[in-house]
Amino acid sequence: MEHVSGDEGRLKGEADEPGWEVDPDDEWGVAVITTVGRQLKLRRRAAEFGVAVGYGEDLVYKIEGGKRIPRQEYLDKADEVLGAGGLIAAAWEDVKKVRYPKKVRELGKLEAKAVEIALYESHIIAGLLQTPEHARSVIGAAQPPYSPEDVERMVAARLARQSVFERSPAPALSFVLEEGVLRRPIGGTMVWRQQLERLLEVGRLHNVVLQVMPMNCDTHSGLDGRIELLKFPDGTAVGRSDGAFNGRTTSEPKHLRILELRYGTIRAQALSPGESLAFIEQLLGET
Repeated sequence: MEHVSGDEGRLKGEADEPGWEVDPDDEWGVAVITTVGRQLKLRRRAAEFGVAVGYGEDLVYKIEGGKRIPRQEYLDKADEVLGAGGLIAAAWEDVKKVRYPKKVRELGKLEAKAVEIALYESHIIAGLLQTPEHARSVIGAAQPPYSPEDVERMVAARLARQSVFERSPAPALSFVLEEGVLRRPIGGTMVWRQQLERLLEVGRLHNVVLQVMPMNCDTHSGLDGRIELLKFPDGTAVGRSDGAFNGRTTSEPKHLRILELRYGTIRAQALSPGESLAFIEQLLGET
């Protein structure tokens, strides 16, 4: 017969027990066990609530912990399950204001106030011009990849900025895009065609000037990267460029003059608006 030592026997017997008694004099031990117990309680409640509202426990836990922004339908369902009488559902009015990344919200606010917006993009089609499918393909190609939920949130934020086209009075909008970017079929042929058609649609608006920087241009003043300039009704302005002032937004007059000079030179080197629309139509005909 196999013999078991005293210590081995004690551990073997305790393996079937649900736990041990906490030494009340062990303050650190009490704190650890209390924290673990609280987490277990929260998890259990999250699991029960998740079943009731039809969402996973992990999502419920993240929302309750302030790590995930809830959708409107989640709040509506939670309001119904908890019998909150509309209080939880009404929180959507505040939540929707912060559902987009802070940088995007701040940019959107500036664009919403601007009377003039000028953009040169060197690597992508400007976000204000992207179709939903193109935006989804661009954002989804990032490395390391975003979660599907974050991709959709960022796509929604990008599309929300496009309300600038619906403003009255309409702001003056100017865009310069690289030929190479227009030739790259991000998202596949159908998504690419829809994006080119969107560019033609926007480029024909009375308040929009759309230009293409051709690849055969032997002088190019935009090699430092993206440039954005926004001017406001009170005469103030802000600007940013990837290759100037450490990429930071600036409102310094001397900095703005430099950015305006660069952007003006880029526009002069690009195809004219009419030539640019004809070029995009030609690209569409090649597919």
